[in-house]
Amino acid sequence: MPQMAPMNWLILFIMFILIFLMFNSMNYFSFKYPTKKFSSNKTLFKLNWKW
Repeated sequence: MPQMAPMNWLILFIMFILIFLMFNSMNYFSFKYPTKKFSSNKTLFKLNWKW
């Protein structure tokens, strides 16, 4: 039935958007940043100005 074609395109578009968002969110939340380890004997904010 040709009059149902826009409905099929809309469903395909919505499914594509959902899969795209799920894929991006899984990639975003699966990445772990390396943790910075601060040593206790050094100051955290050591400013060495050259001027």
